[in-house]
Amino acid sequence: MPELPEVETSRRGIAPHIEGRKVKHVIVRDTRLRWPIPSDLALRLEGEKLLGVTRRGKYLLLQFPLGYVLMHLGMSGNVRIVGSKEAAVKHDHVDIVFSGDKILRLNDPRRFGAVLWTSEAVSEHELIRHLGPEPLSEDFTLVGLYKRSRKRKQAVKTLIMDSRVVVGVGNIYANEALFKAGIRPSKAAGLVSKAAYERLYNEIREVLRRAIEQGGTTLKDFVGGDGKPGYFKQELLVYGRGGKPCTVCKKPLKEIRLGQRSTVYCTSCQR
Repeated sequence: MPELPEVETSRRGIAPHIEGRKVKHVIVRDTRLRWPIPSDLALRLEGEKLLGVTRRGKYLLLQFPLGYVLMHLGMSGNVRIVGSKEAAVKHDHVDIVFSGDKILRLNDPRRFGAVLWTSEAVSEHELIRHLGPEPLSEDFTLVGLYKRSRKRKQAVKTLIMDSRVVVGVGNIYANEALFKAGIRPSKAAGLVSKAAYERLYNEIREVLRRAIEQGGTTLKDFVGGDGKPGYFKQELLVYGRGGKPCTVCKKPLKEIRLGQRSTVYCTSCQR
């Protein structure tokens, strides 16, 4: 699933090509995504100028004068910029055609993504308003994270993957941050010390920042907005390495299921 670094990579890839351009027309080949694509989407967008492309959590936000298009990449989707001569292929469900022969194309094989419209304040949209702070923003603080953890019996990994606590710390990056912070993923969140949370807070930010710099993680079919893969997979220390030697102590990494997600950690280095 595309996580925050992948979505941010996509945003950075598409924004320079389409910001400031007007929508010529919209092509919807299949409305059956996670939620039906609004039937009046073309009517709302055609002739309108795209003011900016931002991101909130895993949602891409396309700002127009009268509202926003909310896009989610679901389990296996991607957006990319193509020209008018590039024919659509299977699972290319939506084209937003801009002036200057620029097309924003959504491909979503499993159709768990979304293309929605809101004319209200985007921060109050039902899919957005419950989200916690962005992990690379000043709103995400050590003090806030530590307070949210107190008296929590849930696993610390589950806590940092809760989008109400902090957005965008998906499974891959939670595994990596916990390893680098030396914290066992299954440990009760309320039992983790403040000193350990300080390490975890810093590692969450560093792992995500580094992943964005590398263009995300190439898992299965993810590509960025320029159609190129991400390279952070080459730097993964634990995720996907169950049974392989720890890069620090050389003991075999253990893989378990935690919150129905694959969790890999070192029984020696993580306490």
